[in-house]
Amino acid sequence: MQLPTSPFKPVSAKFTSFGDLGTLFGGGQEMNVFEEEQTVFEIGVVVPKRNVSEEDKTSDCVEVLVEEFRNLGLVVERVHGVVDEFIKLAAPLETLGRAAAELQIKKRTAIGMDLQFEWEEVDAFVRQPDGSVFSWCERFRCYRHLLYGIINKSRSSVTLRFDDKEFCWEVGEYLLQKLESERIVKEVFPLHDEIKRKKLLHTWALHWWDFTNQPIDEIYAYFGAKIAIYFAFLGMYTRWLLFPAAFGLIMHMFDFGWLLVLPIFFVCIILWAIMFSQFWKRKNSALLARWQISYPVRTDLGYRQGVGWSSSPSVELAKKWGTDKTKEKEMFQRIEWFGRLMRFRNDAFIIFSIICLQLPFELAYAHIYEVIESDIMKVGLTTIYLFAIQFLTQIGGKISVKLIKYENNENTEKRADSLVYKVFGLYFMQSYIGVFYHALLHRNFSTLRKVLIQRLLVSQVLENLLENILPYLKYSYKKYRVRSKKKRERGSSIGKIQFAYRVEKEYLKPSYSASIGMELEDGLFDDFLEVALQFGMIMMFACAFPLAFAFATLNNITEIRADALKLLAMLRRPTPRFSTTIGAWLNIFQFLIVMSICTNCALLVWLYDEEGKWKIEPGLAAILVMEHVLLLIKFGFSRFVPEEPAWVEANRVKNATNAENMCSKQLLKSISGARTAFGDVKKSQ
Repeated sequence: MQLPTSPFKPVSAKFTSFGDLGTLFGGGQEMNVFEEEQTVFEIGVVVPKRNVSEEDKTSDCVEVLVEEFRNLGLVVERVHGVVDEFIKLAAPLETLGRAAAELQIKKRTAIGMDLQFEWEEVDAFVRQPDGSVFSWCERFRCYRHLLYGIINKSRSSVTLRFDDKEFCWEVGEYLLQKLESERIVKEVFPLHDEIKRKKLLHTWALHWWDFTNQPIDEIYAYFGAKIAIYFAFLGMYTRWLLFPAAFGLIMHMFDFGWLLVLPIFFVCIILWAIMFSQFWKRKNSALLARWQISYPVRTDLGYRQGVGWSSSPSVELAKKWGTDKTKEKEMFQRIEWFGRLMRFRNDAFIIFSIICLQLPFELAYAHIYEVIESDIMKVGLTTIYLFAIQFLTQIGGKISVKLIKYENNENTEKRADSLVYKVFGLYFMQSYIGVFYHALLHRNFSTLRKVLIQRLLVSQVLENLLENILPYLKYSYKKYRVRSKKKRERGSSIGKIQFAYRVEKEYLKPSYSASIGMELEDGLFDDFLEVALQFGMIMMFACAFPLAFAFATLNNITEIRADALKLLAMLRRPTPRFSTTIGAWLNIFQFLIVMSICTNCALLVWLYDEEGKWKIEPGLAAILVMEHVLLLIKFGFSRFVPEEPAWVEANRVKNATNAENMCSKQLLKSISGARTAFGDVKKSQ
């Protein structure tokens, strides 16, 4: 039996560390490479533990898998845990570089152009901010390509064994997919880098004195762009909250007269929110420029579980049509409008479901809560409501995921944004309809403030506690199950079972998953959702409870460190997901700003009407004028503040000019060479 060979050549186990290549390319600078003695294992593969004799090793499927990993040039270390066996993998830079060339990954060059990576021309490409050649997202993509690209290239099938089980590895079949389908490979997951993890724990998660300051570049290098952008957004949002928090605290401590100060506070808050959303776009552009990420990125990074990366249906169909321009135009028009029709149908279905199913349920709860007087009955009603709404929201999320599968979205980011819009509609109705009921229908500002305090204090404190307690409980339960299974195998007389290996402890930790599923989103969905719901709560009812901004500031300062601690200590290292912006969430924040203009104007109208200090007719007219002016400012402010800083635009123009000049010179040399060759041929004739 001859096992298939891998196209990759094995390389030495001593390789350059990915994080310590301290080189920036440009001009005639030389590359400085710092060697690291300790191998950094970045990927773990989990297989069941078993006993294999020497004579069975040649056909044992795990032994074959390990041998194929080594043939790829990967550094392999095997760890025997309590129940499972763990295969830790690391890759030399050359192995990753050749995988990146096969994947045709585009990277920034010294002249500013993004070109397909070639390992032989590695010196031409610009390094990451931490000095490494590849970002964490690119490295993980290369690992996936290598691991899931192991294919049977021999002329016959290979018989593999696992304990008493036999199966065939057919010609042209991918090995890792085969082993996963046979439930031999339990999971492939990224591993924490212990050195960098401990450094981030001390400089970020446990470093409380800087409040909102964070090592964003280190977070990007370790977790990838999507998580780094989230923490950059949360940090900037928290810093900007200091102004309205101080304003609201002063209004709460000193009596300036509500009728005079509230309109001023409302206008300042709206202008603050408009400026924040616009200046965040500038910061986002600056971060992408610093991380050398092209903007916008349209590449579909939603890989299949094998080799290759999926492309949009329109691109695939365009390859089949050939060169018939008329048919190609009709095809693209049909795909475009069919995709828009499907998205419109799905959005209409979600909106109709919210109005017909969730809205009556929410209004019924708010009305009963307003009518009953017993506090005990209110607590019981709220408990029943929370369980019921969680069930309804989960159903809505699953339906949204299924609907998106029939949409013709361009890439994974677009599909994720579509899911965010649909699910946020469910949460928007769940979170705000009861508050609207107390504020706009009953005009009960006392109950409204109680509800806001309950949502901002009790709910968010409990959510933060659950975010950190639940992962620990899940981890403890998994350890208990493993110990129980081991005791059943060896008998109850065995002593306390210890987990000696870090890779096994990481495997038992829960993953950073979203409440709506992992297919399109990760745990950032729930973190962004929490921030968005908080923003809507403090903005849409700012006039009723200005002190809410102070509560939100304290919560967010705690949230930054709690989320950091959760990612570094309580969960597995998240699978990197590529992103260039916060996506749909920015549009949601802007929608909440528009909603806050309308709701706060309504609050001011009814507040002045109840006080009786002025007539409602001129007051209503003044507030309506103010509302329209603020809406005009909201949509016109983007013309005043550019979304891209001047230095980013200058660098982009410079890179484009350099690239154009370089291409022009190369083209002129080619034309000149071609004419010379043509002249020589003509003379020889």
